[in-house]
Parts: sequence; C-alpha cells; structure tokens
Amino acid sequence: MSANTSYAAAGVDTAAGDRAVELMKAAVAATHGPNVLGGVGGFAGLFDVSFLTSYKQPLLATSTDGVGTKVAIAQAIDKHDTIGQDLVGMVVDDIIVVGATPLFMTDYIACGRVVPERIAAIVGGIARACSATGTALVGGETAEHPGLMGPDDYDVAGAAVGVVEADAALGADRVQDGDVVVAMASSGLHSNGFSLVRHILSQRGIGYRDALPEFGGGVGEALLEPTRLYTGPLVRVLGDPGLAGAVHALSHVTGGGIAANLARVLPVGFWVELDRSSWSPPSVFRVLSEMAGSSLESSEGTWNLGIGMFAVVAGDASSGVISALEAEGIPSWVAGRVSTKPHDVSGFVQGEKGVNGGAVRLVGSYSD
Repeated sequence: MSANTSYAAAGVDTAAGDRAVELMKAAVAATHGPNVLGGVGGFAGLFDVSFLTSYKQPLLATSTDGVGTKVAIAQAIDKHDTIGQDLVGMVVDDIIVVGATPLFMTDYIACGRVVPERIAAIVGGIARACSATGTALVGGETAEHPGLMGPDDYDVAGAAVGVVEADAALGADRVQDGDVVVAMASSGLHSNGFSLVRHILSQRGIGYRDALPEFGGGVGEALLEPTRLYTGPLVRVLGDPGLAGAVHALSHVTGGGIAANLARVLPVGFWVELDRSSWSPPSVFRVLSEMAGSSLESSEGTWNLGIGMFAVVAGDASSGVISALEAEGIPSWVAGRVSTKPHDVSGFVQGEKGVNGGAVRLVGSYSD
C-alpha cells in the first residue's frame, strides 16, 4: 500500500492507540478482582459468575449512558481526568436504583484523534470511579473517527451489569402509603442540563477559561465538579441488617429533573409533594439562574438543583437511613412523604420516559 493510501494517511494512528492502552493498563487492572479473567486487550472481557449459583433467583441489571455535552467543557479547558467519574455515575448509579450490586462495566470512547495521554486520563477517571463503586472495568474501545470528529473532539459512553436477588429488587411495587422520601445531596450539576448551561454562558459571552468570583475561580473547573457516586454507600446501606427492608425504592435524578425521576418509581395513584424549603440549592444553580434571568423553579425539569438521588423508605426507618447515609458522607434529609389520599394532582408531574407512574410536584420556596 502506498504511503498516501495508508491508514495513517487517512488519519488513524494505530500506534497512538497502542500507547494509550499501555498508559491505561495499570488503572484498569486495579479494578479487577478474582472474578475477572484475562487482562486488558482481549476481544471480550470475561467475568466469572459462578457465585450466582448461591442466589435463589438472580436478576441481572444493566444500564448504558454517556455524559452528554459536559465533555465540551472538558475539551475546552483541556481537563479530562474527571469526566470518567461522571460516566460511571451516570451508568452504575442507575443499576443501584433497582437494588443491584454492580459487577462489571465497559467503556467506549470515540475521538477525532487519539492522544494517548488524554485517553489515559479519561480511562483513569473511569477506573478510579469503578474502584469506588466496586465495579470491575473489564473492557472498552477507543475509536478514532478522523473527518467525522474534530482532532480534539471526543465522546464517551459506557455500559454496566449488576445483580440482585429477585425478592430484594427495589421498585414501585414496594412503595407504601406513608413512606418517607429521603433526598441525597448532589455534588453539583452532575451530567445533566449542560446544553442549557452552555447556552447561558454563550449568551453572556463567558468563556470556560474565565475566572469569575461567582464560580469561586475558573468557570470550567467549577462546572466540571465530578458527579457524586452513590452506589458504594447505598450497597452498604441496603446490606445493613439493621435497615433490612427499610428502603423500598430509589430514584436517580438525571435527565428530566427532580419531579419526573421520582414519579417514575411511584405506583399509579400515589403522590408526593416535595418541600423546597427542606434544602438550599448550591450556588452554581443560583448563579446560572441569575445569569439567565430566570428562577430556580423554572429549571427543576432540567437540573438536579442539589438532589442527586432519592430513597423512598418506610416511615419509621427514615432517621436510621439518613444516619447511615450521613455516616457514608452523603448529606441527606426528609423532602416529602408518599400519600394515597384522594388529591387533585393536576399540575403534578405524572410518570416520565414511558413509565406510567405516580404524581410529584414541588411546593413552597427554597431555603436561602
């Protein structure tokens, strides 16, 4: 093959891909326990699930996701070591929602040009977050797409698998009248609503490398605050004998906002009013809302506004669950109570994303 018709001439650098693998191998291997067979570089990852024979009725849970346009900010300020945690948060924290313990994850990175150090930084973040959630990173793919993506553009996605005993699976069928809704604090924007964030900043002529006191320094650095990981703490809370059966449902507050995601895990006919005064949205949400000339309430269907996860728990167990979460470093509080009493639910959010669920609305004013 002539030089001008080689793969390299077409913009694909296989040698750079090999270097990227070498740079990430140690981080990936650190997530491997005795159940992972083989090393990095195989066509498929192998995970020994013979331990599932001890389950009465094991259910596999799976989830896949990306981090959306948050990657544009990482690219703009050339900081790539936290976006991997965002990916794990978006994928693995969906698995814990059904009560499943994560087993393994794979990742996919598409880019215009392989820069080994950049790819290694992304995968390093994924691996660290996988270790924090007890998830093995068993494989992945880096694909170079010259001509389709810009040289410094990339996108990331991942998929994970977990397992839960059938009679321990969480969901709407467990929710009862009188259950308490416990909110768990987010670390910031997490990975949703960044198209709105980028639009607001663009309209104000603010760059990601700008330093503004409202953001406590660099704008991009503040916006890249990584997603809080809930899986590790929740696995331990769910496994606490003193809290057995206390948690009936979990809801990950991602795309769709606060009310819609909680409504997805409530049965039809059940409703909740979330008390805004029970928490104070972090400053990043207030700053962005002020820049947009809008209210915090208007973004409740886009941003998490300080709540990253909900737990619907038995009414007499809320204090124990909150104490356990607080001990795990997750600020938590009572945000509402489930009811089945006859109630006019016009104006409530009812279900989301194809789920015909319960009804949720936010009431009152946010705490200062």
